[in-house]
Amino acid sequence: MSGELPEFYFRVRENGATVFRVDTENRQRRIDMKEIAVVNVRNGQIKAHGNHELSEEELEVLQDWMEERTAVLATRDIDDIYRAVDYLNLTTHWAQTRAEDDQLEDVTDGLLLAMHDLRSVLVRKKADRLLKGSGSDE
Repeated sequence: MSGELPEFYFRVRENGATVFRVDTENRQRRIDMKEIAVVNVRNGQIKAHGNHELSEEELEVLQDWMEERTAVLATRDIDDIYRAVDYLNLTTHWAQTRAEDDQLEDVTDGLLLAMHDLRSVLVRKKADRLLKGSGSDE
């Protein structure tokens, strides 16, 4: 463990984090973590915990964390999509070269429905973008 602990600890949750102030300046020299807030990256809300009133410094730290977290999540989202493309390619190779008939029977309907659904959404979104692009040229 490094010598210097951060002033704040963010316990990540699905939609944000519970935020604690880290305190090591006590008689027992133990790490105390006092919950100060809950942040929600989906709606941008910051809620102080209990009777704690957030200082300007704390609010700034929490807002900076939310911006950084939003960027991390966006990067992960697009990375997941690129992985999905890789999985589709690997699945195609598996189906063509190694899959047994009973394995294909197990997965074909689910894959076809998922790919049909994905294709429908992608085609609709592409058409919307093309219409927007041609509408702005007028």
